[in-house]
This record gives sequence, structure tokens and C-alpha cells, in this order.
Amino acid sequence: MSELRNFDLNLLVSFDVLMEELNVSRAAERMFITQSAMSHALQRLRQQFDDPLLVRTPSGMRPTERALSLVGPVKALLRDAKSLIHTPEQFVASESRQRFTIAATDYMDLLVAPLLMERVDSTASGVDIHIKRTEQPFPERDLEYGELDVVLGFEAVLKPPSHLARENLFDDRMVSVVRRGHPKSGGTELTLDDYLAMKHLLISRTGTRFGVIDDWLAERGLSRRVALIVPHFLSAPLIVAQTDMELSLPERIANVFAASTPLSVLTLPIGLPRYDLVMVWHPLRERDPAHRWLREQILWACRQIESAKG
Repeated sequence: MSELRNFDLNLLVSFDVLMEELNVSRAAERMFITQSAMSHALQRLRQQFDDPLLVRTPSGMRPTERALSLVGPVKALLRDAKSLIHTPEQFVASESRQRFTIAATDYMDLLVAPLLMERVDSTASGVDIHIKRTEQPFPERDLEYGELDVVLGFEAVLKPPSHLARENLFDDRMVSVVRRGHPKSGGTELTLDDYLAMKHLLISRTGTRFGVIDDWLAERGLSRRVALIVPHFLSAPLIVAQTDMELSLPERIANVFAASTPLSVLTLPIGLPRYDLVMVWHPLRERDPAHRWLREQILWACRQIESAKG
């Protein structure tokens, strides 16, 4: 606390502007102070952080590694300070030009994005949505600093930290798909022996040869032959439709594929639990009107998916 008492927090505003402009004169203009005053602020920042922060080069001012590491935390601190002293503005969806960023898997893209954009287009045509691929480990820092608004995915796969806010969207179970006309496509169920005797296709974004099914089999001293691994959902059903390979995937996606591709959906002869799909966000954004609106639109889309079940 003594260090905080000796630090002028107003300097962080100067730091934020300096890092955006990388130019003392332009930063001074933005803050309505003289160039001399901004130079003095930069000098004090250098003393406080014991680092040059901005270094003059032939091509202009360049930030040091220490300065770059401070950009995110300083922006987050200033954003929180602003929200502390100002009454949150009302979010008017029909007038907004805001951009939201969502991290999601291919699964969520295929199921949720069409309905979400239908909803956004009809109620907030000026709002933009950027969907990014989910990464491991869980992107807690991106949520905290506002680089992501929400993360969507299977809770068992995401493993979000317990202190983050979350809401269950719906659940799903694993099923098997084969081409129509496959020797095993005459019924709706496979025996475990049938399943193990097949050649399997695995969707693996990371390239690993094992998934949840392989873990289940290994616990019982069993294994299957994964004859092909692909990184994307898009190509998998087309490959299965033209071969005798089997693909195990969530039922809701399987039904989407079967509606447009000559595939049969079969019950998986493996006792895997149903998987919860969740929306995760940082508690810092809980009361933000725009963020609350986004969560409501995602929940609306997911309710449509759930009501269409079966």
C-alpha cells in the first residue's frame, strides 16, 4: 500500500495515451496539455516504473517490452475506474455500433451463430460479432481485460475457473454417423463389437490421436482404429458420406449434417455422459448493459435450439 501512496495514478492516463500515440506531441494534444507537461509526465513514468518505456529511434518512438506488458493491465484499470465513477450508459441495441468478440468452437459456430445473427440483424443491425476459435488453456486473461466478451463451449472441455460467471445453455450427447447404405446403417444402434471393428474418423483441432471416446475405451482395456484425423468439422461429414468410415460427434451437429448429407445417425454403444454447453464471462462485466444484452441474445438463440430438439 505504501508503494501505491507514492504513485500518482493520474500518470496512468498519460501512459495510456502515450502508448496509443507513440508520440509526445500528439499525446499532449489529446490531453489538452503542453508538450513540456507531457514530456514531464513521461519522465515521471520512467522513474516510477524504472524503465525507459518509450525509446526514440530513427523511425519514431518505440515501446520497451516492459511498456508493452503494462498496456493491458493499465487499460483494464482505467476502464474499471471509469465504470466506478460514472453511471453506466443505457444500451440502445437499435442504435448501437458496438463490436462483440466471442470465443467458440466449430460446434457452437454451426449451431448458435446462424440464430444469433438472425436475432442481431432484426434488433441491432449496427452491432458486429467477431467469433474467434477457443484456445487452451482457458482464456481467462482475455475475458478479464475485455479482449473477449464471452466463451462458449462444452464445460468439460473448457474447464473454466470456478470464480468466473457462467450459464448452462443446453446439453448434448455423442452419437455415431455413417454413410447411408453402410452395412451397419440399417438400424439405429451399433453393438460395441460392431463399433470397434469399424475404421474411425476423428476430428481433432490439435492433432492428437485420442479423444473422449478413446479415453473411455482405454479405461476398459479396449481401443479403436482411428484411420483418419482431420482438424475441422466441415470436411468430416463429406468424407464419411463417401467412405465406410464412422464418425462419433455430438448429436445436434450430427442431425445438422444428416439433413444435408447422405448420413445415418446411430446410437453410440458407449456409456458417455451428456455434456453441458455453457456461456462463460468475467464477473467484471456482469452489470454492463451492453454485455447483458449480448448474453440475452445468445440465450435466445440457445432456447431456439433447445425447443427444436427432436
